[in-house]
Amino acid sequence: MKFEKVDLFSPYILVVIIALYISLAAIAYQEHLRNLQWVSTTTMIYVLMGTLFFILGVFIPKIIYNKSNKLKSLFGGPKVTDEDAAPWYNKLRFLLDERVLLAMVLIALFLQALNLYFLGGIPILSGYLKFKATTNLWRVSYLIFLPAITILFAKYPRKWYYLLFIIGLGLFAITGYRTSTMAILISFFITLYYTKKMKTSHILLFILIIAAIGIAAGYIAVKSIQWQQWALNPLELVAYRAGFTLMVFDKIVHMAGATGGDLFHQAFSTGHPRVTVGQVVLGYPVGGSTPTTSITSTIFGPAVLDFGFWAMALQMFIIGLALRIVYAAQMKANGALTALYAIILTHTMIWVETGPTDSVVYVYYALALIATVLYATQLIRTSKTPVKG
Repeated sequence: MKFEKVDLFSPYILVVIIALYISLAAIAYQEHLRNLQWVSTTTMIYVLMGTLFFILGVFIPKIIYNKSNKLKSLFGGPKVTDEDAAPWYNKLRFLLDERVLLAMVLIALFLQALNLYFLGGIPILSGYLKFKATTNLWRVSYLIFLPAITILFAKYPRKWYYLLFIIGLGLFAITGYRTSTMAILISFFITLYYTKKMKTSHILLFILIIAAIGIAAGYIAVKSIQWQQWALNPLELVAYRAGFTLMVFDKIVHMAGATGGDLFHQAFSTGHPRVTVGQVVLGYPVGGSTPTTSITSTIFGPAVLDFGFWAMALQMFIIGLALRIVYAAQMKANGALTALYAIILTHTMIWVETGPTDSVVYVYYALALIATVLYATQLIRTSKTPVKG
């Protein structure tokens, strides 16, 4: 099978990311980086079962599709055009107008620049400023910028929009948060992957660039934290973070249900779920003179800490199901759906380390699923319209 014929970013890529992450953790354990020890067999069984439930969620829609002639005729038919669309559908399409999207990008850039101005410094160079950087201005600007810039590229790929992308990437990167930086980069790459015929060499080069930026951003951010001392090199730090995060999950497995839904509640409120993980699992103090440490616990951790094994299984199944549905729709519709799929897939891959505790990502999932439902509604309407002539 040729590389060009492999769909790199189907939902199954998450299985590859999980395997790579476990491999990095294994390197950290093997080398005993900062005295890390191997996690328990029970923890590895949880990882395996969570991954299997994800695969089940991805696979079931395919089984249903293969056994349903109605779905085959519906999604195998022609694409919805503007002439086919109902008036209410066309009225919603103004949100995808190039001028509207461009205005949203510019507003988001302004808000993030304003956020940095109010902070009075460069957060990536100061652990104290980094802790304060995720303000409401940051949340709103990020929520607007990422979908606006990716949809803009998916539908109106003008060359000068690359400049806006680079400016936005820079503004969010200097906050010191690797997650938002990598989300913007990878979402952009996946959007290009599906909307342009990229050469294999370009794909590999882009992957190397993303990896290099991710390693560098993480290393710079960690070295700038004044109250921590690190002697690891950048590559050792990547392995250590994976090993440490899996170690946190190992502790969670042995105290399942300890937070009783508090993390899930905090994800949709003003709370800090990752800070709570540090306090509950590692016994970190509340308050104090230094900012409280944010602790990641893998994609499986928060659900297990809140409710136990079956909550994790259900979560992974739903994630797989949602990704598969949006993936199938974007393969037919392209455009905005491709951009939204790129965003939710990217954040889900990042969740492998950080865990699903970001309310903004749930908003992106909701947007992607709503867009999919709207598109499916139009397909149904078109299939029932009598053929003219």
